[in-house]
Amino acid sequence: MNSTKKPFLVIATVLFTVMTISVNPAGAQAESAKPMALRGVMDKLGRDMQAITGAISKEEWAVVAELAPKIANHAEPLVAEKMRILAWLGTDAGKFRSHDGQTHESATAMGDAAKRGDGLAVISAFSKVQQSCLICHQSFRKPFLEHFYENR
Repeated sequence: MNSTKKPFLVIATVLFTVMTISVNPAGAQAESAKPMALRGVMDKLGRDMQAITGAISKEEWAVVAELAPKIANHAEPLVAEKMRILAWLGTDAGKFRSHDGQTHESATAMGDAAKRGDGLAVISAFSKVQQSCLICHQSFRKPFLEHFYENR
């Protein structure tokens, strides 16, 4: 997609989402009553991280190399949900994206190290993935759950 069209698409999507919610607030509440796709994304990341932990403990570098890209390039919620989350994050959206970017970089490095069979580098990169997850969770998980699940 042309890079000059991308900001327009994002703005148009945000405006459409805001207009839809303001025109149909009951629909917005019904939407928030459903479990968010982000929960599924996080559950999958958790399973992949557990599998990587097991593979590291057995020095199964091929398994780590196979799973690391699933962490680095994890699924994302659909645009409408993403816009709801970004609106809630407000000025913290950059911080949230930074944590996700660090996770991507560290998981990619972990996969590269696994391909080389460099166990120490795998463990170092895995630690960085865990740290970025922990920092993000400590910053956002509780208020996210309160906002999207407990304050309905």
